[in-house]
Amino acid sequence: MKRFAVLFVGVVLVVFTLGGMAYAGHGQVNVNMAAAEELELLPGIGQATALKIIDYRTANGPFTSIDDLAKVKGIGDAKLRDMRNFIKLEGTSDYRLTEITPKQGHAPENKNQ
Repeated sequence: MKRFAVLFVGVVLVVFTLGGMAYAGHGQVNVNMAAAEELELLPGIGQATALKIIDYRTANGPFTSIDDLAKVKGIGDAKLRDMRNFIKLEGTSDYRLTEITPKQGHAPENKNQ
């Protein structure tokens, strides 16, 4: 029982440590051209939903409106609202993740831009 308690405390500490980091992004993903890995950068989109987006656009053609993403199983109003500003329908994707740690409180500046 003591081993379980130690293991449990260790797992909790790891979760809190990793959970203290947040990720934000800037730019947009073209949902009509993006590969699954690129779609997974969007808030709330995992591998399964990324594949559903690709399957939907393969079967139905390109998305003509951002609201059309709500037709993809697994994307509801809340998820669409969270990712709306990071989506575009034309052009090249330029979305990039930025790590934000609690100590920083904001995204680090990219001096190369």
